[in-house]
Amino acid sequence: MSRFALGLSLAATLASGQALAADLLQWQDNSLTYLNGIDFKVDPPKQQTVTFEHASGWSFGDLFVFVDGIKYNTEATNGAGDGHTFYGEISPRLSLGKISGADLSFGPVKDVLLAATYEFGEDDVDSYLLGPAVDLNIPGFDYFQLNTYLRTTDGRRDGDNVWQITPVWSYTIPVGDSDLVIDGFMDWVVDNDDSYHANLHFNPQIKYDLAKAMGWGKRFYVGVEYDYWSDKYGIDDNGFVGSEILGGTDQSAISLLAKAHF
Repeated sequence: MSRFALGLSLAATLASGQALAADLLQWQDNSLTYLNGIDFKVDPPKQQTVTFEHASGWSFGDLFVFVDGIKYNTEATNGAGDGHTFYGEISPRLSLGKISGADLSFGPVKDVLLAATYEFGEDDVDSYLLGPAVDLNIPGFDYFQLNTYLRTTDGRRDGDNVWQITPVWSYTIPVGDSDLVIDGFMDWVVDNDDSYHANLHFNPQIKYDLAKAMGWGKRFYVGVEYDYWSDKYGIDDNGFVGSEILGGTDQSAISLLAKAHF
């Protein structure tokens, strides 16, 4: 079974969480997102993406999974010679507060966790991340996570051990009869390895709940996603020489989005 098929199989299993024990699974949310964007770097500049996302809370922690299916517009191909690709992440976190039954909150900290992420996709991209995390209570935010990882990469970049800081957030603003949601993440690799340069990936979405405004029931968002990535994929923009990456490796892309929750 390919890694793509394995990722989709896992996503489908997670989506059928009603069959899981109710005392373990506390809540879950699933969604499909369509993105159509321009100005991407390294890869072809125009892309369409369909993303499946699963988020769930458990008696021992939480889980976030996503799988992207990406189609490059026009006849452009990536470095592997393909006109399409895929990428996904599986991110479980163990809550030390839930597991121990102790109240670990102090100051703005709500909980202390152990966070992990497995990154997978086409070509040589598998990475493994592990480290401490905290959930923060910041006024106005629906949630705010701060995850810290030691990042290790397989394949030709095997041996990379760099630190990554990943805040994840959501903020809701009431607008008329509906809501405007600003959410997203930032991956900040703070140090260098010989083959993986420090980089910053900032990826917020701004979206309006059209379903709530129209009285359709379940959430359906329309909006935009902004994708800023300095030294994309850890490729040093200043040190790279190659005609296949025109315009450098610093990305500032924007996509229109539609997102349905189920």
